[in-house]
Amino acid sequence: MIFAAIDIGSNAVRLMFANALGSEKAIRIEKATLIRIPIRLGKDVYKNNTISKTRATNLIKTLKAFKLLIDVYKPESYVACATAAMREATNGPEILNKIKKETGIKIKLIDGLEEAEIIRSTNNIGSFINKNLTMYVDLGGGSTEISVISKTNFIDANSFKIGTLRILSKKVDKNSWDELADWLQRFKADFGKINIIGSGGNINKLAKLYGKAGENEISFQNLEKAYKHLKSFTLHERIEDMGLRPDRADVIVPAAKVFLFIAKTVKAETIMVPKIGLADGLIYKLYQEYIFGKNARPSKSKGI
Repeated sequence: MIFAAIDIGSNAVRLMFANALGSEKAIRIEKATLIRIPIRLGKDVYKNNTISKTRATNLIKTLKAFKLLIDVYKPESYVACATAAMREATNGPEILNKIKKETGIKIKLIDGLEEAEIIRSTNNIGSFINKNLTMYVDLGGGSTEISVISKTNFIDANSFKIGTLRILSKKVDKNSWDELADWLQRFKADFGKINIIGSGGNINKLAKLYGKAGENEISFQNLEKAYKHLKSFTLHERIEDMGLRPDRADVIVPAAKVFLFIAKTVKAETIMVPKIGLADGLIYKLYQEYIFGKNARPSKSKGI
């Protein structure tokens, strides 16, 4: 059964179609199609707190195209959400109203804690890893969402204004890093016994380039090597010599820095990278609604 999700992030806008299978207790999400457009709303927002006319126009054009694909694909239902950049843009409400008027898509703004909850709902890796705690870390352009569970029991979650585009815009100061470090100290008794599950395009790419072939993980040691190696290249060299996309070549370095900071603090030897993200979680939620029989209407935009 096909469902669809639109994720309007600080770095990119994504449309994912996926098959959702299974029962209430064992839901499985299988990606069918993923389209990613690097609109980079955060580049404007973290500079001057507003989304430029050009990026707003490109966003609306993208969503019109996404809506046409949804109309053709005819998923059981779909949902559209926006995160940090749209939340913080002073003209965000105006743009969301324009999107609704011109595309028919109703966008839901979600805060960092809700984003963290949606992402960790996608799988239960933590329930069979032999560690005391599992820490889900999702890194985007504008923020880092972290959830902590013990087996299947939720412990705590938080959202930090530390993101790749925000770092590149020099909008992350020492206080932000201290806030993250202080919060992580809550789990000090379990340091060295925490399993980290990383999500986001950058950690996926880091694991692909520097992790062991065929394994969805990257060791702390290899992540350190990756950070030093990537920093040794200029942006141009990362694009031309390493073959990285321009919209990946700049943000991958601050992404490695964030994951290193977290892994070093909690003394994690490895970061697991199961290739999950907000769009996966959104579809998971839609399928839950479908199973529960709540407001399931074909090809209609829904809340979460």
